Amino acid sequence: MNEDIGRLRGEIDALDAELVELLRRRARLAQRIGGLKGSAPAYRPEREAEILRRVASMGGDPLPGEALTRVFREVISACRGLEQQLRVAYLGPAGTFSEQAARRHFGGAVEALAAPSIDEVFRQCESGAAQFAVVPVENSTEGVVGRTLDLLLVSPLRICGEVELRVRQNLMARGGSLADVKRVYSHAQSLAQCAAWLNQRLPGAERIPVASNAEAAERAAKEPGTAAIAGEAAAERLGLALLARAIEDDPNNTTRFLVIGTLDPAPTGRDRTSLVMSAENRPGAVHGLLSPLAENGVSMTRIESRPSRAMRSALWEYVFYVDVEGHRDDARLAAALEALRARAPFLKVLGSYPVAVP
Repeated sequence: MNEDIGRLRGEIDALDAELVELLRRRARLAQRIGGLKGSAPAYRPEREAEILRRVASMGGDPLPGEALTRVFREVISACRGLEQQLRVAYLGPAGTFSEQAARRHFGGAVEALAAPSIDEVFRQCESGAAQFAVVPVENSTEGVVGRTLDLLLVSPLRICGEVELRVRQNLMARGGSLADVKRVYSHAQSLAQCAAWLNQRLPGAERIPVASNAEAAERAAKEPGTAAIAGEAAAERLGLALLARAIEDDPNNTTRFLVIGTLDPAPTGRDRTSLVMSAENRPGAVHGLLSPLAENGVSMTRIESRPSRAMRSALWEYVFYVDVEGHRDDARLAAALEALRARAPFLKVLGSYPVAVP
């Protein structure tokens, strides 16, 4: 048996050497492409999505497509880093789900910049301190992140990508047991995502919302008798013990993040377009506003109304955020947008971008 294991390990070592040489060849090709592109950006969301989807389609026993895409995200990130060092802002501090989303999308070869608020994430990207930013926009359990939508309305930045992150919430503390927990810190959305579990297991514990789950973990690391709800990365960073894992009420709890910047990705064939519009304050206005989508065979995947603090007037009090399938350059969607512009008092296309790759 030992001889068989040694022989197989020798084959693995030889394959590893071949893989390294192939990665070097790929990196050299990426460098040549970077030289030909000149000042064009190294990050092209449509091209990266194309590569990842093709790699995922090659998955099978024993490596499924999702495992292959995890590997290739880092390969793409390392090669992209040879062309340009990217700075990506996210809602910090370090250890948040926003950081996980940024790393998942861009890989490890970027400079990740933590910001204390969603407003500051936008500001860093608008000012050029970061080329791109990652912001949460909706959770499958708790709905939309209103501040992100409000800022997209007024920001010059555009959506150029999206990330879907399976969110697993964990209860962590300096030590002890559930019986020792008197207070629980977390972001308000995370507290809501775990409400049923908290009601059953910690009914007497005070629930205190804070700016981020990472901040919650930092407080739990300092204060006796407290715990935090956060991701495992926060526990590892601060040396906290996990008192309970996966305490979210919905086992499919997922948060969608947007990648924002100044790019306009080209069509990939599997795209989403986000827009925001207003409707006149009269009966049937919203139905009439959306009819061009149906008339042109465009599928709407989400609609959300928000009070329009930035645009309040006699004509409208609310704006409507809409996600549709397709790219703004697709013929059917382009026709629908043209008709919408004729009907909506206000219309802004927030971006067309590749649908998230698992």
